[in-house]
Amino acid sequence: MRLEGKVAIVSGGASGIGEATSRLFAREGASVVIADVNDELGGVLESDIKNGGQEAAYMHLDVTDEAQWQRVVAATINMYARLDIVVNSAGISVPGRPMTEDQSVDGWDAVMAVNARGVFLGTKHAIPEMRNVGGGSVINISSVYGNVGSRGGTAYHASKGAVRTFSKAAAIQYADEQIRVNSVHPGFIDTPMTAGMHSQPDVHHERVRKTPLGRMGVPSDIAYGILYLASEESSFVTGSELIIDGGMTAQ
Repeated sequence: MRLEGKVAIVSGGASGIGEATSRLFAREGASVVIADVNDELGGVLESDIKNGGQEAAYMHLDVTDEAQWQRVVAATINMYARLDIVVNSAGISVPGRPMTEDQSVDGWDAVMAVNARGVFLGTKHAIPEMRNVGGGSVINISSVYGNVGSRGGTAYHASKGAVRTFSKAAAIQYADEQIRVNSVHPGFIDTPMTAGMHSQPDVHHERVRKTPLGRMGVPSDIAYGILYLASEESSFVTGSELIIDGGMTAQ
């Protein structure tokens, strides 16, 4: 029960890494607010967690909308009276991973809105409530492609790089209030967001080949790293980037 008595909001919490994190947090004793735009999946997940004897609530959240963030945080406080952990997991990528000259402005803005603005807003509105309880942990999901480049998807790279550096700046700003901010950098993970790409045999083979451990990651591989950063075991960790990529970027 590594999170016993804690209250967490997980954006993008209804599927993929967010779902795995929501389930794991609940098993470890947290009350979990599953925040997502997919109401159907979110409702099913809430029921699954509650049927297992743990505590969860689903709330609709478009992470690009500041008013919705304010509503979700206020509802969380109204329901559970505190906020200890926020996991900014919601994210999107651009279909086809266009090269820079082929990237539309609208596509660029859409990716930046979810992946970067959403992380900013989630962090911004968590801080006052974490201050009220003497500290907390913000975990922002970046990517190995926030650290290194590839041949496609410059909007995705830029957004995830923004998450990495934003997390470091926020960590320094709030360290004296015991509010820790860290980023997590997954490698190639099988999730609903990557399913279309990973279903292509050539892409799947290439990505496994690039991963020294010889397999794709699964959402729980990332969720256990997030759990560490959410728990008191990481009380001396802030402004760090946790890379979970099967060795890909060690090469």
